[in-house]
Amino acid sequence: MYRFGIDIDGTVTCPTSLIPHINEAFGSELTIEDIREYDLTAALPQLDKKEFYSWFKKHEPKIYAASPISKDAKQIINNWKDQYELYFISARGDNVRNVTFDWFEQHAIAYDHIELIGTHKKISTAKAHNVDLFFEDKHDNAVEISEELDIPVILFDTPYNREPVPNKVFRVYDWLEADQWVKKEFGIQQEMLKR
Repeated sequence: MYRFGIDIDGTVTCPTSLIPHINEAFGSELTIEDIREYDLTAALPQLDKKEFYSWFKKHEPKIYAASPISKDAKQIINNWKDQYELYFISARGDNVRNVTFDWFEQHAIAYDHIELIGTHKKISTAKAHNVDLFFEDKHDNAVEISEELDIPVILFDTPYNREPVPNKVFRVYDWLEADQWVKKEFGIQQEMLKR
């Protein structure tokens, strides 16, 4: 059975999840189109990075608890549960472990394993779990995972990840497109394994 490595924030959760919280806290009027870099402070040049990260750490549990799920993600992930192993690998830290597991339960999203590694460096974890395909929204992560592990990576398109991608990174615009890619590339092989 194929094993999928799946990022959580900006992939399973909507990429706009943080924006309302930022706008409320800092009196800004950001939209997703204003976020051109993964570093959110780039969109708020007047904001001190230390101040932002201090604010984020303080409000992290509340933000994650309120994060909306990406359109069609729940249906597609739950449809995959009997065909593939679902390993969620997130840069979230252990400080939001309960919030994360509660969120998955509240939204009734299937999983085989959730790992909160506390860093964006996911290569060693993805390698240790022997994933066959990874889903990500962070450009450099997608590229590094693909190149280091020699596996395909699905990159969910956002304004902050539009740099060019290598051959094994496949840009999709939503979960329906990701599902079509999986059916095309992994579904045929899955059927052959069943015979």
